[in-house]
Amino acid sequence: MARIAGINIPPNKHILIGMTAIYGIGRNRANTICATAGVDPSRKVKDLVEIELEALRQAIADYKVEGDLRREVNMNIKRLMDLGTYRGIRHRRGLPVHGQRTRTNARTRKGRVRRSVKR
Repeated sequence: MARIAGINIPPNKHILIGMTAIYGIGRNRANTICATAGVDPSRKVKDLVEIELEALRQAIADYKVEGDLRREVNMNIKRLMDLGTYRGIRHRRGLPVHGQRTRTNARTRKGRVRRSVKR
């Protein structure tokens, strides 16, 4: 089982898809990392040799991923909330931040519908 950046990569997937299990790595960055490490992105994770895994770990070390990235994102949100910016207030109230409408939809951010009983 391949372990990169503290995450177990699924062994039956292609390395390009498997690396997206790491927070902060999407398809595009995974492709760039594979090119940097000299690994074929279409190979399965279980077929990789330890030398290739080490090359991938070295290439990923150049990026902020997992804990460091999560901490930075949370600190940025906390900074917005402390400053009292519009975006910070939206985060604090649990409402959509990027200008979406809230009259309808927005259930993911607002939570379940609370209705009073009509008589």
